[in-house]
Amino acid sequence: MNRLIKEKSPYLLQHANNPVEWHAWNDEAFAKSRNENKPILLSIGYSTCHWCHVMEHESFEDAVTAELMNRDFISIKVDREERPDIDQLYMNYVMATTGSGGWPMTVFLTPDKKPFYGGTYFPPEDRYGMPGFKTLLLELAHAWKNRRDEIIRSADSATAFLNAKNENQKSEVSLSAKILEAAFERHRASFDAEWGGFGGAPKFPRTHTLSMLLRHWRRSQNPDALILVEKTLQAMARGGIYDQIGGGFHRYSTDNQWRVPHFEKMLYDQALLTGVYLEAFEATLRPEYAKIAEETLAYVTREMTDVQGGFFSAQDADSEDPYHLGEKREGAFFVWAQKEIEALFPAEEASVLLFFYGIRPEGNALSDPHKEFGGYNVLHQSHTLQETAAHFKKTEAQIEAVLAKARGLLLEKRGEKPRPHLDDKVLTDWNGLMIAAFARAASVLGEPRYAKTATAAANFILKRLQDSKGVLLHRYRDGESGIRASLNDYAFLIYGLLHLYQATFEPAWLEESKRLAQEMMERFWDRSSGGFFLAGADAQDLIARSKEVYDGAIPSGNSMAATVLVLLSRYAPDASFGEMADKTLQFFSGDIAAEPTAYPQMLVALDFQIGPSYEITIAGSREESFVKAALQEIYLRFIPNKIIMLDETGQRLVEGKAALYICRGRACERPVTKIEDLGKVLNNTLVNP
Repeated sequence: MNRLIKEKSPYLLQHANNPVEWHAWNDEAFAKSRNENKPILLSIGYSTCHWCHVMEHESFEDAVTAELMNRDFISIKVDREERPDIDQLYMNYVMATTGSGGWPMTVFLTPDKKPFYGGTYFPPEDRYGMPGFKTLLLELAHAWKNRRDEIIRSADSATAFLNAKNENQKSEVSLSAKILEAAFERHRASFDAEWGGFGGAPKFPRTHTLSMLLRHWRRSQNPDALILVEKTLQAMARGGIYDQIGGGFHRYSTDNQWRVPHFEKMLYDQALLTGVYLEAFEATLRPEYAKIAEETLAYVTREMTDVQGGFFSAQDADSEDPYHLGEKREGAFFVWAQKEIEALFPAEEASVLLFFYGIRPEGNALSDPHKEFGGYNVLHQSHTLQETAAHFKKTEAQIEAVLAKARGLLLEKRGEKPRPHLDDKVLTDWNGLMIAAFARAASVLGEPRYAKTATAAANFILKRLQDSKGVLLHRYRDGESGIRASLNDYAFLIYGLLHLYQATFEPAWLEESKRLAQEMMERFWDRSSGGFFLAGADAQDLIARSKEVYDGAIPSGNSMAATVLVLLSRYAPDASFGEMADKTLQFFSGDIAAEPTAYPQMLVALDFQIGPSYEITIAGSREESFVKAALQEIYLRFIPNKIIMLDETGQRLVEGKAALYICRGRACERPVTKIEDLGKVLNNTLVNP
């Protein structure tokens, strides 16, 4: 019997009608494994994962494969987004034994959860030297029956490795600004000078790397660091990885030109990329960066926001092909045939669109081994606005008017196509990142509506995703909250609330951040060795607790914990925040020094901790013109290592006037009370590191 129908995870529910007798990760499944003396087949993925869909269709919907699984194994499905602790634990094993990882992830376990074989996607039949899934099932079932002792020894050894991996000894490597310089030099060496980004295809946004490089530019004044960032941001904004019609970013580019994306849209990418485009706007004041941030937030507001205020998790890459109903195809919702464009617009307007977006009758995708985009076009800016205006002998304003009108109509027409699946679960950690993005947009762009959106989401999380004792939970869906929170939930939510405080100056957000940080240190810090565990001490269903620092698609929990602890150390007189930030940085210093490019968010925390950093206090009412002018002047400059506080008590007014106080380290400048002096003082005090 397939037991997934009662689950809340959209990913598990996608498999609820498979002929496989799936279980969720629970005591019942492992008891059945022990009682029937069968190994565990653990399958981990997520609802918007393209290759997860492929393996489901090829293997889990296949009656013959399901019969083998049901006969010889106890099969367990895990949503990696619901249980990042389980996912990370077994991903460490797969990475160590195969050298690579990804999803779907397939791991075979003993009844006591110890891994003995693992991999990612397996084809249904033997192919290109890779065992087919049915072949693998037969071989492992035979081995379990005939070489059990060998398997048990291997599983015990793997479990010992996973536990030892977390027993790092404290490193004594000294961390300094030289490591920031080393990270920059390594990134410059791998930079794609033609198309932006780092390395070849596939290309990922690597958002925290861009944030780190912006900080290095600010510190070193080396223009090359800014060039790396701007070239990448501009190329992504012009490419197919950016949704030219609806806003927001797809997961990654399959080619080195950012043209043909993997089409899923993840909430965390929208949050992190919004943040770095806002930082680039502060650094350069180029309006195109603010425009991308605003369009991305508009997409999230329109398509990924629950009516109660929380943010949904993801939009799928696959959807039903509108021209071949009943067939699903990656990107079907987002691509266009040239004849569609020509049918929607007058000939002259259509010609503008074909030229600007690089639309061709045969399709504009680059080499595609799956031939999924033959005849279809991924919209990307093939020509600039200036080039398009010159080509058609029009003004740029005229071309922009045509494009703006077209985008509105194309968005409307696209909405009539079968929509991709929406993963509508609300995750505390990813919501924390999105809260930060909206709050930062409110501050940088001076738009109160963004602060309202961030506030609604924060209220939703604190109302729906805490238990009766105020302990965080991880997932909300369909009226139900559950799953214990991980380190990521605490660190990312604190990050969001701190930015929300700076956008609203509501003291409750700062106080809540401090409370959650104390709980984070209590629940996740490794008192015997150091560093933060991903799972709390109450994680009794794991054979080991991972301690991660690598900054992948999202920052690691340790990197973000270090970041928020550094921030809180500037806000709060409690010395424990700064001390714990130092301990976290020091614990991982050996890893950071050995390969600084792998830990860009940790380097962001290090950059702040090294300083200079700034504590800015504005005394006065938030509605006063001086206060508004001071905030505007601050956000016209890229000053990443700062905190801002508002004092409305009246105690720090100067002769009854609002005032700006700037402290750098332990030295404070004289207060500023005149609006006309703000720019000069900020330039003199803040701009030069």
